[in-house]
Amino acid sequence: MRRVLPLVAAAAFGASALAGCGAQYSGGGDGPLKGAKIAFGSKDFTEQKVLGQIAVQYLRSQGADVWDQTGLVSSQAVRSSIERGDINANWEYTGTAWITYLGHADPIADTEKQFRAVKEEDARKNDLAWIDPAPLNNTYAFAIKRAKAEELGITKLGDLKALIASPKGKGLTFCVESEFANRPDGLPGLQKKYGLRIPKDRIKRLDTGLIYSQTGNGTCTFGEVFTTDGRVEGLDLLPLQDDRKFFPIYQAALNLRGDLLKEYPQIERVMKPVADKLTTREMQRLNARVDIEGVLPDKVAREWLRDEGFVKD
Repeated sequence: MRRVLPLVAAAAFGASALAGCGAQYSGGGDGPLKGAKIAFGSKDFTEQKVLGQIAVQYLRSQGADVWDQTGLVSSQAVRSSIERGDINANWEYTGTAWITYLGHADPIADTEKQFRAVKEEDARKNDLAWIDPAPLNNTYAFAIKRAKAEELGITKLGDLKALIASPKGKGLTFCVESEFANRPDGLPGLQKKYGLRIPKDRIKRLDTGLIYSQTGNGTCTFGEVFTTDGRVEGLDLLPLQDDRKFFPIYQAALNLRGDLLKEYPQIERVMKPVADKLTTREMQRLNARVDIEGVLPDKVAREWLRDEGFVKD
């Protein structure tokens, strides 16, 4: 994902977090992954905790001895940890790897080509394997209250230019974070790509939480959101389709150290059915259970694995 701390600070924090937890492997037993020791990490936001718990609990059910290291501080903390070998598996996003870790300025618009490019370059340069991509895409979007979208007759970003220029466009407001307002892959690039001229007095800069609530109550006509956030569904928001493919693809996939996958190649076969079920809509629903209903991520993961038939209880 996109929240990134400076590398040195993040690495130090990540090492501290790992040291504080202590090495506690648990699980193990019979199954296709019997004998495997896996230290599984995640970042510290809701979706990563849920995905991490899904993997930790399912890998244990398949016989692996797993050290639960979910909930580390940031993207860079997790990345540094897997590069050092403090952890040897996590869920990562293709857009984050391509732009933040591998240093590319421009994303690849095609989902499969983007995944393959990340997979090949990360294996060649860092001996990190990418397997089992999930269908979900946790990227940026502009969202609008669904009823308001129907009133305005808008479903995609390509509709905005005509809407802004029409009489209906006079009262429209756009709410964004300060960083998004200035990044070339944020609002400036979006306006250039879609030929938009949004008056400055219609752009409001707010914190992330306020953007969701203010878009939900209609104070913001359009709000910058992440597509798999549970509040999208909970507040009945409609993310506008990015019909010219401006935003990078943030597809989640399992990221493993090469030596782990070489010793236990069956991990790919074991985890694929789980990853296949994780669509953008399903991830919204799971995130909403944590952020709106207040259920703990490990319980959300356990119930999802049971309901999908991956574990018995």
